[in-house]
Amino acid sequence: MNKLVLASGNAGKLKELSEILNPLGFELIPQGEFNLDSADETGLSFVENALLKARYAAQETGLGALADDSGLCVDCLGGAPGIYSARFGDGTDHGNLEALLATLAHHGDGPWPAHYHCTLVLVKHAEDPDPIIAQGRWQGEIIATPKGDGGFGYDPIFYCRKLEVTAAELPKDQKNRISHRGIAAKALYDQLQSAL
Repeated sequence: MNKLVLASGNAGKLKELSEILNPLGFELIPQGEFNLDSADETGLSFVENALLKARYAAQETGLGALADDSGLCVDCLGGAPGIYSARFGDGTDHGNLEALLATLAHHGDGPWPAHYHCTLVLVKHAEDPDPIIAQGRWQGEIIATPKGDGGFGYDPIFYCRKLEVTAAELPKDQKNRISHRGIAAKALYDQLQSAL
């Protein structure tokens, strides 16, 4: 099994990415096992932030690293919260969700078109000149009333019209197949296969 440092302290991301990538031959070791602080996310895009995180984790551990930078982009907010999704409110899932709904209350009645975006970056070492970058997008809309107990973050208000459920109402295996992170993980795997 290929060992990679997961450059994230987010337990939800670790769980989802492990469930997606473990069957593909990757063992994700959370950066916390190396007592690493999180890298400063000073980029202006998902790609920049994921690359910063991956390079930092690889440099500090000497292993290859996988970083995820994901967020929710709401159309009427010009793509916000975007790269600031994890800290849009008070930094907690509930606080961020409530802050988003309070902001959207000034933008008419919902639902509000939105999408989840995920960028995964894999570096073989800290100075890897050719990182593997994979992205996924999951189109949906934001609803005003949270539904469901699964997932994390904005999942209780992210509604998938095609399936008529929120992300928080989906079974894990189904969510992992259709979500932004699942799409990005599949794209990452495809790129890894063609590189071998």
